Amino acid sequence: MFSFLAGCREELRKVVWPDREEVINSTVVVLIAVAIVSVFLFGTDMLFESIFDALVSLGIKG
Repeated sequence: MFSFLAGCREELRKVVWPDREEVINSTVVVLIAVAIVSVFLFGTDMLFESIFDALVSLGIKG
């Protein structure tokens, strides 16, 4: 077990960690993507809701 932990520690020393600017840029990209997908899903939900309401108002029974 100790050799495994030593190996993990050695591998973690080889990792190139992102700097603060990279983390901020990646976070902004993710937030923008989430906002775009949220707006798309909201619009799709509103579209299907209006279609469903129109069908219900016509009295179509399924």
